[in-house]
Amino acid sequence: MSVGFPHFGNVYIPIKAMARRLGAPDGKVIIPPPITQRTLDLGVKYSPQEACLPYKLTLGSLIEACELGADTLIQARGTGICRLGYYAKGQEQMLQDLGYNAHFLTLDVSHNKFISIIRLIQGMSDNTPWREIISAFFFSIGKLFALDRVEKVVQKVRAVEVEKGTASRIYKEAVSVIDEATDSKEVKKITKEYIHKLTQVPKDTTAKPLKVGIVGEIYVVIEPFANMDIEVELGKLGIEVERTMTLSRWIKYSLFLNYLGVDEWKEVHKLAGPYVDHDIGGDGWESVGE
Repeated sequence: MSVGFPHFGNVYIPIKAMARRLGAPDGKVIIPPPITQRTLDLGVKYSPQEACLPYKLTLGSLIEACELGADTLIQARGTGICRLGYYAKGQEQMLQDLGYNAHFLTLDVSHNKFISIIRLIQGMSDNTPWREIISAFFFSIGKLFALDRVEKVVQKVRAVEVEKGTASRIYKEAVSVIDEATDSKEVKKITKEYIHKLTQVPKDTTAKPLKVGIVGEIYVVIEPFANMDIEVELGKLGIEVERTMTLSRWIKYSLFLNYLGVDEWKEVHKLAGPYVDHDIGGDGWESVGE
């Protein structure tokens, strides 16, 4: 079994870390290439015309994973207004029509998310003990939290750096080094080191950057190709961006704090009330409130 998944921001990094920690052999996990115009072209060609951009990009990415040898694919599913619940079924049928005999494993992101993830991992890892799986899981998501911490600093530095592109270069290096880290202590050390590097970047102390909030559907705001790398482009113009939606935030609340009764969107939904008072899909309710 060779497992593939759609490319989505930095999510490949914790998946790689999980595979390594659980001793997966080479070729067990297929890392899809970054999203490119070819990915989009494939998705557009083989998707229903009315399908949303995330559907088309993830389909194109899954096709590229199959081209690399994946025979088992992971895709999210859920309930509610968003078409996410239809992704896996429609994409599986299209891949079969294209001659790829890929089996889909779906991950429920609406109910029992944490248990759903752990059970999926256990099923793919020859019934490795739960303790080892949970340990590997927390190590892996630790990398994601580290990356998002560094990126938060990058978003501020880009707007005021003297030499444009410096913060992005440091971030790219941080992504690579965190990806290769082998234990949690190393991840913490690297994170601290690269945040310090960013604080040392020469800055225009007279700058008073405009601050722009990035809102929208989670895949589009996180995947750089989907939003045409808008955060980098705004940074070049001296604009500081603020993006609430991150993968680590989703994990923090959806997998853990929501079960303790913490609703991270309560105030946001209240602010959206005069305009939208219910879920409209695609993170629209939250976007209006933000």
